[in-house]
Amino acid sequence: MTIEQIEKFIQQGAPQNNGPRQVAISFKTRHMVEGIFVKAPDYPELRGKNFWRIVTIRYLEEFNKSGDMNFSRIFNGAEFTKLSQR
Repeated sequence: MTIEQIEKFIQQGAPQNNGPRQVAISFKTRHMVEGIFVKAPDYPELRGKNFWRIVTIRYLEEFNKSGDMNFSRIFNGAEFTKLSQR
């Protein structure tokens, strides 16, 4: 997917006060991942290269408690085939 497609999806579904929404991300060459997009300080730099910081469902509770970016992973947006809300 392109940067614009991913950015549009993120902006369209931004909830008002409930925090980031959970999404399912399908890939060309790997299994689907469920999680949330995270806007860390490096967001503009990563976005410009079509990379996206995501916290998977597995680590979401720990991330919400600590805010530690080590619970996130960076994925290449060019490998995304579909984004859907959970």
